[in-house]
Amino acid sequence: MTAIEFNTQVIGLRKTLKYFALSLTSDSEDAKDLLQDTILKAFAYRDKFVDKTNLKAWLFTIMKNTF
Repeated sequence: MTAIEFNTQVIGLRKTLKYFALSLTSDSEDAKDLLQDTILKAFAYRDKFVDKTNLKAWLFTIMKNTF
């Protein structure tokens, strides 16, 4: 997966990630912060993502661990 494809897919999952963040935090502002932290970590650790695996699950794991 190219960097552009990776970035596009991560940004495409923002809405789903936001709902998950809200379910974890129960607060809109905290959810926005958690979402931002998750996306930043995903971009920073892109090299750790194994191609052809579940990106959504990987992002949810990052978010849960960050929370």
